[in-house]
Amino acid sequence: MQQDNSLTILGAGIIGICCALEAVEAGFDVTVIDRSAPGEGASQGIAGIISPWSVVPQAMPGIWKDVPKWLLDPKGPVKVRWRDMPTLLPWVRSFLGHATRREAERISEAMAWLMQDNINLYRTYLKDTPGEHLVRDSHLITVFRESQRPDLKDLASQLRLRSGADLEVVQSGDIQALEPALSPTYTYALVVKNQSRTTDPGRVCKTLANKAQALGVTFLRHDIARIEPQGTGGFRLAHPDGAFQATRLLVTAGAWSHKLLRPLGIRLPLIGERGYHLVFPNPDISVENSIADASAKIVLSQMDAGIRVAGTAEFADPDAPPNYARARALLPLAKRMLPDLNTERPAEWMGVRPSFPDNLPVVDRLGGFENLFCAFGHSHYGFGMAPQTARLVRQLLQNVKPNRDISAVSWQRF
Repeated sequence: MQQDNSLTILGAGIIGICCALEAVEAGFDVTVIDRSAPGEGASQGIAGIISPWSVVPQAMPGIWKDVPKWLLDPKGPVKVRWRDMPTLLPWVRSFLGHATRREAERISEAMAWLMQDNINLYRTYLKDTPGEHLVRDSHLITVFRESQRPDLKDLASQLRLRSGADLEVVQSGDIQALEPALSPTYTYALVVKNQSRTTDPGRVCKTLANKAQALGVTFLRHDIARIEPQGTGGFRLAHPDGAFQATRLLVTAGAWSHKLLRPLGIRLPLIGERGYHLVFPNPDISVENSIADASAKIVLSQMDAGIRVAGTAEFADPDAPPNYARARALLPLAKRMLPDLNTERPAEWMGVRPSFPDNLPVVDRLGGFENLFCAFGHSHYGFGMAPQTARLVRQLLQNVKPNRDISAVSWQRF
C-alpha cells in the first residue's frame, strides 16, 4: 500500500510559504489553503528588516513603568480597546511576568536560534527567481534625541552582542553622513551592522509562493471555519462551500490559529496585536537603511512603493474593523524624523501580528494528535524567523529529532 505523503497547510503567510518550500523539497505532496492570496496578511506590512540580530524581546525589565504612559496617550505606541481589557489582562500579567533579566536572556537565546542565518536562507530561497534583488544589505540605525545616549552596556545591546552583532554608537554629524535626510535634532544613534532589509515583503511572499507552486505545491482560496478530527487520524476542514480531508495538517494561520484549534480542545494564550503603517509614494527623498526612533517606537524604510513608516501595537480582536487613526498618527512622527519628506497621499495599511506573552512562537506537534503540527505566534518577528521555523517544521514532519532543545517553542510551555 502506497504511503500517504500529503500535507495540508492552513495559512499562506511567510511562515506557511517557507514551510511549503521545505516540505515539498522533503518529498511531501503539499496543499496550502488560505482565505486570501499568498502574502496578503501581516507578512506584507512589516518594516522590512531581516536581521540575525533581532534578538531583543518585547518583554524587557522595567517595561511596566512605560505601560500607563503608553495607554493614556491616544497617539502613543500602544493602544487597547477597553472593552477587550478583561480578556487581555491574563495575557498582560503573563507578559509582564517574562519582563525579567533572566527571562529576557532565555527568550533572546531562543530568538537568536530562530533568526540564525536568515539573510542567507532568504537569498537561497530567492535564487534564480525574479525576486533576487528584493533583499539588500543595510544597517539598522536607531536614533536618539537631546540628552539620550545609547549605552552598549544595557541589556538590549548585551543581548545583541552576545548573538554576534556588530554595534557602533555614532554622534550627530556622523548620523547625517549615514542618512542625510534625517533631522539634525538627533544627537546620537546606535548602528546595528551586517543585516539586511527587503524592499517589498509582500512581493517576497508572492515570489516564494510562485516558486513553491512551480515545485508542485497547490494553493487554494477557502475560508476554513473549523477543524474536525477524524477517526482515521486525519482531519476534516470545514468551509462555507464544503470541506477538505487532510491526512497531515500544519496550522500556520497566524492570529487566527488558536480559534481554529479550540474545537480540538487546544487552548493557547495567543492574541491579535494589530500593527499599522503608512507608505509615502512620492517621498522626494530616500533612505538607505532601516531607521528607528527610540522614543516614538517606529521604523522607517525605503520600499519599492515609497518610504514606509511602521509601528504601533493595538490590542483588539483580529476581525475587528481597522482604526486607521492609528496609521495617520504615524505621519507627524515620520515628518519629525525626515523634515523634507513629502507626506502627500499616503497609503494606509493594517495587519495582525499573532503574539504569545513570551514573544516566542509555538512550533511543535500538537497534543495527542499524531498528524497535527503548528507554527504560529511569531509576534513582531515572523519574517525574520520564517526560514528557521520552516526547517524545524521539516524535521518534525520527517520525525527527525532536532539537534537542540526546542522546549522554548513547545505548546506544552503553556
